[in-house]
Amino acid sequence: MDDNLESSDMEHVLIIEDDVRLAELTRDYLESNGFKVTVEAEGSRGVEQILTLQPDLVILDLMLPGEDGLSICRRARPDYAGPILMLTARADDMDQVLGLEMGADDYVPKPVQPRVLLARMRALLRRAENTEQTGEARLTFGNLEIDSATREAWLQGERIDLTSAEFDLLWLLASNAGRVLTREEIFSDLRGIKYDGQDRSIDVRVSRIRPKIGDDPNHPHRIKTVRSKGYLFVKDA
Repeated sequence: MDDNLESSDMEHVLIIEDDVRLAELTRDYLESNGFKVTVEAEGSRGVEQILTLQPDLVILDLMLPGEDGLSICRRARPDYAGPILMLTARADDMDQVLGLEMGADDYVPKPVQPRVLLARMRALLRRAENTEQTGEARLTFGNLEIDSATREAWLQGERIDLTSAEFDLLWLLASNAGRVLTREEIFSDLRGIKYDGQDRSIDVRVSRIRPKIGDDPNHPHRIKTVRSKGYLFVKDA
């Protein structure tokens, strides 16, 4: 087999991590599972590497020399559409919320078992493929349009700036318009894991999506919170 062809078919993962041993162990494990891996130890080069390489997925440490992971995520996100998975030794809930608000798609505290990390990565990478395989490619709700093929959405003809995870959640809710989706269903579909009753990532994403689609965060009419259950995307009358 042509080595160049084989390499081009591999999914490319960029690891931005200053713990050299951890980065090397993670790289070796991912390469043994069929990924192409690039490692960057300097936070100051993080944004440049993400935007230049445009990898299929980024594993981003929170605490880095030169520039922290939150800043890297915030600055790279407007020009990088792929998944960003934050990997950090800090398990503070506020750090998780901040990471998601900066545009991260998932947040995994260290230490994490390699198999768990791999499963979370594959769940993130699977989303785009699964979206493209759904039956209806475009949904329209008044002045809101959502296209699964291009993974884009528009409000009054203007393209909405959505992260990969925000688009996945919006598409999931919109494609089930008129039906309440429980947090358990959402977690199972988007992350492939059970909802632990405490993770706030879905709530954070909904709060970020609402104003982007013209929904009033204080009195939402499009994405409604159903107390003790989950979320309802409201159909047009």
